[in-house]
Amino acid sequence: MLLVLLTFAVLLVIGMPVAFVVGISGLVFFFQNPDLPPTIPVQLTVTETQNFALLAVPLFILAGNFLNGSGITENLLRLASVLTGRMWGGLAQTSIALSTLMSGVTGSSIADAAMNARIIGLKMLERGFSRGYTAGVISYGSLMAPIIPPGIGFILYGTVGQVSIGRLFAAGIIPGIMLWASLAVAISLTARKRGYGPERERMPRPTEIGSAVIGGIWALLFPVILLLGLRMGVFTPSEIGAFAVVYAVVIGFFAYRMLSAKGFVAAVESSLVDIGAVMFLLALSAVFGYGIIFEQVPDAIAQWMLGVTDHPQLAMVLIVLFILVAGTFMEGSVLIVMLTPIFMPLLKQYEIDPVHFGLVFIIAATIGNYTPPVGGAMFVVCQILRCPIGEYTRESVPFLLAVSAVSLLLIFLPGIVLLMPNWLFGP
Repeated sequence: MLLVLLTFAVLLVIGMPVAFVVGISGLVFFFQNPDLPPTIPVQLTVTETQNFALLAVPLFILAGNFLNGSGITENLLRLASVLTGRMWGGLAQTSIALSTLMSGVTGSSIADAAMNARIIGLKMLERGFSRGYTAGVISYGSLMAPIIPPGIGFILYGTVGQVSIGRLFAAGIIPGIMLWASLAVAISLTARKRGYGPERERMPRPTEIGSAVIGGIWALLFPVILLLGLRMGVFTPSEIGAFAVVYAVVIGFFAYRMLSAKGFVAAVESSLVDIGAVMFLLALSAVFGYGIIFEQVPDAIAQWMLGVTDHPQLAMVLIVLFILVAGTFMEGSVLIVMLTPIFMPLLKQYEIDPVHFGLVFIIAATIGNYTPPVGGAMFVVCQILRCPIGEYTRESVPFLLAVSAVSLLLIFLPGIVLLMPNWLFGP
């Protein structure tokens, strides 16, 4: 297994696409074990693509792209401005509010960060916000995208780890709001010191608030309908993905009337690229995962962890620290696919609820998108805003501390995470 890990590290360092890194490293394991039938890698790859539960992944990606082209973004931006315009930080507060409201639409932190950098980031620079501060706000604001349902990370973790996707969706609601609140506080404190004042001079009138809520109601109802559909047994996770696509198309064509035939085709083309990348990675990860299970790596890690501590929360802290370090080199979805089979046996040993762990795991894996050296969201935002990585890293420290504090709170207070799942689906 040492040669496999060495191959993985070398290919990753030289810049090979992650899907090929995972697949080639997996093949090295089979070359090391000539007794294994050479047909197994092919069978594993094909079998993984035929997993019915994974049908939700391409469907939600397609639904998200349709919603982005439906006019929902503009309506949610107006709602976010009305809700936060009087707070210190002005446009910065609007940015994280928009990210939270758009979470049920994008489901991807990188997509959310790229969108906000173009919509609000350039406006923030015009209003006098520094480039590093602007990039930090927008990148960390996108953390809510995979947490508030329906995040793609939950679908990947739930499918690979055989965990209820409905319960995972429900688990993300309260932590998502907590993350928003922590970032809002961090922005308020730093904005006062920097002199970044409110965006609006007066409080919004009730009529303005009502109009903004009505404009964004279709996006706000989206995660609610998904959870209710799962709770009432109307849909399975895969079927509700198909419903999400139909919902997005109907909203775009008939409610907002901004999704044109040209926009429809563009959304499909964009989805094909995204779906191809995700499914290719999942297919090749099955080859890599086989070697991990065959060599009993999860058992070895479990025994080592039990030798370090027998306290479940402390064990989760150690795991999160490992994920945070790994996330500085690898994208979050890759970590979820690769590490879930390793960590699941640990949860049984420590009697940790897999929904509680999954929520904390996905937050930690997503934070890696915002940290050097290879944070995906960090690079996207810094490229759009032309911000040096060093300046971004220095000025985003308050936001990293804010989300880290929430993560620690969620580790030691699992009841916060499990409140909504237990209420909707039972304990």
